[in-house]
Amino acid sequence: MNAAAGNPAPQRNSAAHLTRSRLLSILAALAILLIVCAAAGALFGSAHISLVRAFSDPTSPDHAIFFGARLPRVLMGVIVGAMLAAVGTALQALVRNPLAEGGILGISGGGALGAILALVMSAKLGGGEAAVPLCAFGAALLSTVAVYRLAMVDGQLEPFTLLLVGVIFNAFWGAAIMLVNSVVNFYYAHSILFWLMGSLEAPTYREAAMVAGLGLAGFAVLMFQARDLNLLSLGDESAAELGVDVDRLRRTIFVATSVMIGAAVSVSGIISFVGLIVPHTLRLVFGADHRLLLPASLIGGAAFMVAADLVARVAIAPAEIPVGAITALCGGPFFIYMLRREGRRPLSL
Repeated sequence: MNAAAGNPAPQRNSAAHLTRSRLLSILAALAILLIVCAAAGALFGSAHISLVRAFSDPTSPDHAIFFGARLPRVLMGVIVGAMLAAVGTALQALVRNPLAEGGILGISGGGALGAILALVMSAKLGGGEAAVPLCAFGAALLSTVAVYRLAMVDGQLEPFTLLLVGVIFNAFWGAAIMLVNSVVNFYYAHSILFWLMGSLEAPTYREAAMVAGLGLAGFAVLMFQARDLNLLSLGDESAAELGVDVDRLRRTIFVATSVMIGAAVSVSGIISFVGLIVPHTLRLVFGADHRLLLPASLIGGAAFMVAADLVARVAIAPAEIPVGAITALCGGPFFIYMLRREGRRPLSL
């Protein structure tokens, strides 16, 4: 299959030219970009604050706004954006489809449904906050496996079939979420709308720490598999001949990405296209070596999310746009561009 065969030459070349100095210089440049975006996100918003008063007077409104609202929100944006971009990078390599992304494939929708059901059921039966990310992870994992299995045709993964299955799953999960929304009270209906539109509104430091822990664990697994993801671009058979246990690799990536998506969705709802825009932009600039692309996507996704959230907060201040709407407005045209670009040749990385 053409999509399985891919185009191995650019992959080998990009991997061969990756040096420690190049890796560190690229990541340092992206880290500076992230720091600038994070500083802007913490300093600017619908209300003007004095940074001096925020640090010097714990009783001032400036202190409450900076440390109670903006800083945890920026931290959550960094964490969620980093995870979504890294997941998109891993999924694109795993299924050898440059249009694969957690939101597009319906994985985020499944995770959101799991989180919503956990939220509603925990209020009625108990179970605590821990049940929400756990159920989101389980639903995201089931969605990942189901989408992958249904996209297999005669034992081969069909790229366009994968996209169609993802569209169907998105519609199904959306209908299921609306069904839940129709039978719950107003409080839960507002929370469900939050999950559907995607938002970083009112996070806490505890939530940020929990999601960061899950995200770092999942990313560590992805980085450990970076070399095998490079080899997988040559095709299943070629990768197996080079010593890659393809089935084990897929199971490992499925679990790691599901943990990351489940954790992100449980606090931010469905935020799409971050895992499409960031990896492709960085891949075009820096190449397709996942030893570089994965950490670069982690940092780049964090910067992109913080910038998008800043736009969401200030565009129509004092009102606020859900950040998921901002990423969708950016990602929709980008997705159409990629679809037309890849439609001229077999889908491959």
